[in-house]
Amino acid sequence: MVRRTKADADATRNSLLDAAELLFQSRGVSRTSLNDIAVAAGTTRGAIYWHFKDKADLFNAMMDRATLPMEETIICMGTQAPSLEDPLQALRASLLDALSRISHDAQVRRVFEVATLQVEYNEEMRAVRERHLEVRQQCMASTTEGLRAAASRLPHALPMPIEVAALGLFVVVDGLIHNWLLDSEAFDLESCGQQTIDTYLRGLGFTLSDVPAPPARAAKPLKAGAGAKPPAPSGSQKPARSRKQTA
Repeated sequence: MVRRTKADADATRNSLLDAAELLFQSRGVSRTSLNDIAVAAGTTRGAIYWHFKDKADLFNAMMDRATLPMEETIICMGTQAPSLEDPLQALRASLLDALSRISHDAQVRRVFEVATLQVEYNEEMRAVRERHLEVRQQCMASTTEGLRAAASRLPHALPMPIEVAALGLFVVVDGLIHNWLLDSEAFDLESCGQQTIDTYLRGLGFTLSDVPAPPARAAKPLKAGAGAKPPAPSGSQKPARSRKQTA
């Protein structure tokens, strides 16, 4: 038997995650089986269970691979906020960085699209919902700390409780991302995002430097990957986008 090296194992794991991203995006999570992913990755179902406990574990690994750097940026900002010279600008920069990554990184956009539009929180995906809630709570806590540190430097109180202000900011950003993923040609995520975030922060009573919004760019078709095409569902001649199923 040929001994597999760590590099071989890592390559197999990444191939499985690559295949899962494309299949989840084109078919939907519930309509994609682990065997489908194994076949698309050119390996066996047993290889999946070597690396992942189940579909939810594979899904969470797929999300972590693409979004952890962005999540860590936001969370670290909150941890460091009290000691920062300008916590408001740090919070603003972390949110704008997230919008930029979603706009320009094909992999980040793909997994956000899957997580937002193609996943059902059924019993099989309980761990995915738990991860989603955990990350949401961490980002909310970080946003709250960033606003709290910024508000402590104001000569007046915010017009609402800090927790409510943080929730509003989170909902604004989350809603922008969700609507842009539904139709990326409807508006420029970075430009509209910056203007919306800045207007919200000014409405809370903060003063921001008049930094112009990034220029809007014409929307371009997003490729699934370098030279890769989403696998087609069985019996179909071309990839089919599934609709989110409801119970």
